[in-house]
Amino acid sequence: MSVPAPAQEVEIKLPLPSAAAGRRMLRQQGFHVVRRRAFEANTVFDTPSHKFRKRGELLRLREVAGRAVLTYKGPAVAGKHKTRPELELEISDAEAFSLILKHLGLRPVFRYEKYRTEYSTDEAGIATLDETPIGVFLELEGSVDWIDHAAARLGFKESSYITDSYGRLFLEHCRRKKVQATHMVFSESGETVPSPPKEGCDSPSPVAD
Repeated sequence: MSVPAPAQEVEIKLPLPSAAAGRRMLRQQGFHVVRRRAFEANTVFDTPSHKFRKRGELLRLREVAGRAVLTYKGPAVAGKHKTRPELELEISDAEAFSLILKHLGLRPVFRYEKYRTEYSTDEAGIATLDETPIGVFLELEGSVDWIDHAAARLGFKESSYITDSYGRLFLEHCRRKKVQATHMVFSESGETVPSPPKEGCDSPSPVAD
């Protein structure tokens, strides 16, 4: 029995001044909501020696709107777009699966949260509006040609393309703010500041998306 090859994920991030500005810009260019705004809780797992991170790989469990999705991402290919192999699997019980991973020797090393709204104009690509504790970003995912066309249509130049992961952006944010990097989560007060680490989690992994 042959094993199917992982799909190739191609994407970029673009910085936005605010969620309202992003929604207005997308509407003006004909994008419509295909998945309503929803809260996402993401947990990145790795070995105690951070083997996945050192190899540029990612194992993530995402919980959103009552669903849980396990994602594996392989090493990224260098370029103006972020390109890497990706496999996803829906999980019926996130808590039970987390325990399985822990029994297999993996640990939750980084948590990050965001509110995500998905937009599209056709089936060729997806634009996601991400409200995170460190700012608002637009992710464009699709073919290289679609990404470049959509970015230009929305008024962005290639110099605005961001290929860093949210983990890497979070570490840079903490360095600029001169605060200790823990986990990229919203505080109870709603302020966009790093929260204390949850018991059982290690230091942040810079490969998290």
